[in-house]
Amino acid sequence: MSIRLPRPRLPDLDPGALPVIWTVSVSRLTGLLGDVIPEFDRRARIVPINLGFEEAVDVIGQRLRREHCDVVIAGGSNAAYLRSRLEVPLVPIQANGFDLMEALARARRIASRIGLVTHATDVPSFGSFQHSFGLDIEHRRFVTREDARDCIADMRANGIEVIVGTGMAIDHAERVGLPGVLLYSADSVRQAFEHALELTQTLARSGVAAPRRRAPARSRPTDQRLLGESPSMQQVRERIALYAPHDSTVLVTGATGTGKELVARQLHAASGRSGRFVALNCGAISESLLEAELFGYTEGAFTGARRGGRVGLVEAADGGTLFLDEIGELPLPLQTRLLRVLEEREVLRVGATEPTPVDVRVVAATLQTLESLVDAQRFRRDLYYRLAALRIALPTLRERPQDVPMLLEHFFRQLGQRPSPLDAAATERLCGYAWPGNVRELRNLVDRLRIHWRIDQGALSLAQLQSWLPELLPASGGAVVPDSAALHAGPAPARPSPATLQQWLVEHQGNREQLAAQLGVSRTTLWRWLRHPV
Repeated sequence: MSIRLPRPRLPDLDPGALPVIWTVSVSRLTGLLGDVIPEFDRRARIVPINLGFEEAVDVIGQRLRREHCDVVIAGGSNAAYLRSRLEVPLVPIQANGFDLMEALARARRIASRIGLVTHATDVPSFGSFQHSFGLDIEHRRFVTREDARDCIADMRANGIEVIVGTGMAIDHAERVGLPGVLLYSADSVRQAFEHALELTQTLARSGVAAPRRRAPARSRPTDQRLLGESPSMQQVRERIALYAPHDSTVLVTGATGTGKELVARQLHAASGRSGRFVALNCGAISESLLEAELFGYTEGAFTGARRGGRVGLVEAADGGTLFLDEIGELPLPLQTRLLRVLEEREVLRVGATEPTPVDVRVVAATLQTLESLVDAQRFRRDLYYRLAALRIALPTLRERPQDVPMLLEHFFRQLGQRPSPLDAAATERLCGYAWPGNVRELRNLVDRLRIHWRIDQGALSLAQLQSWLPELLPASGGAVVPDSAALHAGPAPARPSPATLQQWLVEHQGNREQLAAQLGVSRTTLWRWLRHPV
């Protein structure tokens, strides 16, 4: 059983800058959504629409003329009906094996003769599940409302005493006097919200998402320079200038927080390519969504495919640069498809028979050692050699401590404080810190110091530094080192057990970014390990 981790309380965000999610539901699912929505209302602006089918399509169509929506969430037959009739992406609420087992257990407490009634897209593996556990349960699928009503009537006539199913199935069951148990759980609803948020983030970063009105937000730093005068950083800038004019693929390697996406953006800016810079984190979106988002799909490619199909991110980057972060997380089947894009300069949408030519330069990034993934048969050898035509290796901040004072000055200046308020002793201590989170960690540290420090306090001293950053700089000096030897980052970090991860997370006081840095993996990888225990 998966473990739900407590979500840290986040600061209030500008509602105009949040993604907009509409939930569409009727019957029992409306109540379940109402229970879960408060868990996500700080991460998205959520609008419930308690309608279904034709009524929902009409209302959504009217609202879209004057309002913005990033993604719709719906379940069961309602989701299947809406998906091919809306002009916005739809994420279905899908029951999993745990939902099914829990629902059947509840139904068994009501009566012994159980009927399972689902939409045609729900619980596709129930046959093998039923055979494995020796269950004597009648399972019927429906497509239309009339199908659902006929299934329930037939089951009642055959002596079924309780119905497990979707909201529509339960409604029909209760109308004929049969008790019903909802198939979906709160966890399946949470999973749909997480997928919806992943989708909005991916589309927003790629520029594919539709524009929307945004409330005025605090301006953010726009300086995209690679700072540092150390020999290693000078070499990185020389490599960027040398590689930028060429179309060859570039593989950028480096630990988390070293600036891999910044290198990719500089390669694009100096390339002279007229197309867009499109970024995708291969580990930040579920595999079920990744293929369609990356390669696009044609109308009718699968149940619920949008009318007219959709352009994938490869096509969206035509004439420009496609940045694939965490390329080591790309599933093997999609690695084969990406290799074809690189070699043939064409992309085949899901469901298409004719490829589309593309002129796209790919920049890939990884914090893992791809050679070890190749040896473990988790990454295609031919794709690895194709991606590594040109390589840029980013140094860790620990390897260039002489750049720390410059970076401190830069980030304090970005936040409106110049010069740096740190005194010599505090600066020297930070130059000697191990920086497991690299430049990203330093940037976040400066932001915290800016909040604590006031100009009337004079220079920021070593004592204040130790007081405000106790977990990073203990009084004894040096960086915090994990007790467990398994935390030592290797070329390809092994995945710890769920119990070990939970223990380390407690030791780090719930700070996932700090734990990810110590493990030598990205925050997205750590999030996935915690969310999907082995």
